[in-house]
Amino acid sequence: MKESVKEVKVEKKDKILILTCTFGEGHRQVAKAIHEATQASEDIESIIVDFMEWISPCFYSISRNVYLKGIIKFPRLYGHFYEKTRRRNSFTQKLNKFFSFRMLQMLKLLEEIQPTFVVSTFPIASGVISKLKEHGLTNIPAVTIITDYTNHSLWLHPYIDHYIVGSSLVRQALIEQGVEHFKITATGIPIKSKFYQSYSRNELTSKFGFKKDLPIIMIMGGGYGIIGDNIIRELDTLPSSIQLIIVCGHNKKLLHRMKRVVKYSNRKIHLTGYVDYIHELMAISDVMITKPGGITTTEAMASGLPMIFYKPLPGQEQDNTAFLVRERAAIHVKNLNDLKANISNLLNNSQQLEQMIENGKRIHMKTSFLAALNVIVRTRNTTSEKETQSLERIDSFGQL
Repeated sequence: MKESVKEVKVEKKDKILILTCTFGEGHRQVAKAIHEATQASEDIESIIVDFMEWISPCFYSISRNVYLKGIIKFPRLYGHFYEKTRRRNSFTQKLNKFFSFRMLQMLKLLEEIQPTFVVSTFPIASGVISKLKEHGLTNIPAVTIITDYTNHSLWLHPYIDHYIVGSSLVRQALIEQGVEHFKITATGIPIKSKFYQSYSRNELTSKFGFKKDLPIIMIMGGGYGIIGDNIIRELDTLPSSIQLIIVCGHNKKLLHRMKRVVKYSNRKIHLTGYVDYIHELMAISDVMITKPGGITTTEAMASGLPMIFYKPLPGQEQDNTAFLVRERAAIHVKNLNDLKANISNLLNNSQQLEQMIENGKRIHMKTSFLAALNVIVRTRNTTSEKETQSLERIDSFGQL
């Protein structure tokens, strides 16, 4: 007797298209955190696309260099632009219209990937997706993850289905700018799981050649290592016995300069460029001097690492500074003398260090990347009527 063959039904996985950009390291790191979260699920897969590189490879290279050099060389001009566009106005409307000129490329990307959800960690990408939805060219659920502790208008677009933000205060600020409360969830800024794990300080200090009984100061200038070498020279004059970790990020010129600077120091110094073991370096550090990028600060809080901010750039860095100093998870210093005084004070005040660590943990929720993924999958849109209307309007795209 022949055995009946059962028909096996293969369920199609949900697919998340994550749009990011390397204009800032933070956008990419949040995208990677969401991608990591999907890898723990059998029902969801994800793909990361650099939005600016996809829509215009030639323009991408030029605009990226202009953006990064502009922030460093003309910070006041960038700060003026940032404040001018903080809230929606006629200027921001023109700006959003300008950035929506690549709608056709975005539509082609959606047709190629066929995602179930679109997640953006880059504000311009959010704007283009919102425009496509406004014109009825797609009905894919769209989620924006704001990668700083800010409520800047360039992140906010009317047809985005949901916003994931870093804190309840940012959530309230978005509500005040007109975003419906049910469209915003404060999960904490998503970061990779390795920053939540516990590590043996003894094992890691031995791994990197540090003495176990001496404090370690970590100096980190963000993904592009913008902090200067003058800090190192000043810290070398501190009377206390400290050890240093210096992370230069992608800034190869700074790394080359620092190699010349540190060879004259008698302190134990671990000098590096961009590495994938930042979580280990944070785990053994007692205090971090850093630029207040949204992801760097979130990783530090998850690692239980108190922060000192030195010379934050205008714009989102100042927003991050204002928020984290107000919440007493960080200290802001304006000059090198103030920096040295605060380091000495913190290293001799274990109670203040512990309080800063607790304040950081209160702000940032553990496993934010999993919470963010849950929010994303809840935005599923099952309205078949809207989907039909979207398909009908794609044919008329050339008239837009």
